Amino acid sequence: MGNRRGSLPPRSGSIRARVTLTVAALSVLLVGVIAAGLCLLIRNRVETDIFNETSRVASEWIGSMRPGHIPPPAPTARVPLVQLTDSRGRVVLGDPVAGWRPLSAVRPASGNRFQDVTECSGDRCVMLTAARVPSLQAAEIWRGEPHYVYAGTDQPPSLRGHRLELLAGASGALLAVLWTWTTWRAAGRVLRPITVIGQRMSEITAHDLSMRVPQPRGRDEIARLARTANQTLDRLESAVAQQRHFAAVVSHELKSPLTGLRTGLEEALLYPEIDAREAIARSLPVAERLQRIIDELLAFARLRNAPCASEPLDLGALVRAEVAARGGEIPVYARTEPGLRVLGSRVQLASVVTNLLVNAQRHATSRVDVTAEPVGGQALVTVLDDGDGIAEEDRERVFEPFVRLDAARRLDPGGSGLGLALCRAIAVAHEGSLRIEESPRGARFVLRLPLLAAVAPGPASGVGQHGRAASGSTAA
Repeated sequence: MGNRRGSLPPRSGSIRARVTLTVAALSVLLVGVIAAGLCLLIRNRVETDIFNETSRVASEWIGSMRPGHIPPPAPTARVPLVQLTDSRGRVVLGDPVAGWRPLSAVRPASGNRFQDVTECSGDRCVMLTAARVPSLQAAEIWRGEPHYVYAGTDQPPSLRGHRLELLAGASGALLAVLWTWTTWRAAGRVLRPITVIGQRMSEITAHDLSMRVPQPRGRDEIARLARTANQTLDRLESAVAQQRHFAAVVSHELKSPLTGLRTGLEEALLYPEIDAREAIARSLPVAERLQRIIDELLAFARLRNAPCASEPLDLGALVRAEVAARGGEIPVYARTEPGLRVLGSRVQLASVVTNLLVNAQRHATSRVDVTAEPVGGQALVTVLDDGDGIAEEDRERVFEPFVRLDAARRLDPGGSGLGLALCRAIAVAHEGSLRIEESPRGARFVLRLPLLAAVAPGPASGVGQHGRAASGSTAA
């Protein structure tokens, strides 16, 4: 049996723990450096002060010595130990506190008369300055025999052993623990809203998108995260509601023709006296309407889920071509300006213009006017008919899928109600817009698309004709 390598578990760990461990490590390092530096600073400062005082006492006593007269030592409260020894290490004169044993065996040379040393014997340590009496002075007093003065004091308890280091280490450890605990509490307080947001997000399901995450006050990153999450949930709820509504409307729109188609076919099967060819002929228009609805639904879905293939094109030329292809009893008059360069799909934009023209001719009384011109960095295509127009409260409804007003049902009973919805979806996919705006007569559809480059106004060209009817167009 071959060896099998088990999969490694994914790395995990809370942000709070990682932040706390990082701060703990940094605090230990920082506190250690600070404690070591503080110990060195304190030890150096105390030793410097003590040795300065011992050097002063030794210098003053040496300075008071005269031939034939050596004054007694003058110890101070800070320097109670003072001695004078000869070259053989015998105590010549000293303070009773210092005793008759030499404090040190250090013999400074003539070139370096003062030496600071620490002498330890058993549990006692003495910090002292060993000073050599100047040679000229020793020659006058002791016929040149070297003599030495020792001035010192017991080492302070704080400098004995490693007490100072232990005290600094304990203080540093307490500070590091306090710092780490504070970081743990602060990180928990900061991350608590994120935990609450995560718990609330886990409770939200596709069946209930009405819940929202709690939004903290302020303008920090967590507050912005909560606001962004709630805005995303708002958009998601709106999209799901639209999708459910769209699915319900599609089901309703497809149910009626399917029911009629099935009824006609079942009658042909149940009743032999019904001519089968006649039943099939009656069913074909229903099947064609179903196919048209499905094709437009697929086009609508593709626009919402995939970007369109774009190319630079002349929108004015495209409008003139679509107007020239129109026929029917209602004439279409076009006025376009050259050089309207936009980026988009020729097929999709042509279908938008065709749908708007078909819709306008269906509702117009005597004429349809089309204009294409640059306005403020945008290409503006306006389709205006002289019909009854559209009420203001219905000007947005007509762009919803399967919404058909009474006039549309009367003039085009076989329509699907997807034409204008598809037109707006194409306009939005091209980063433009399609709206119904105010007009003195009829309905005025305005398509706006971003211009590809700066356009200079040129001479207008007019087209008016009764061309052949366009095929495959739909209108709401």
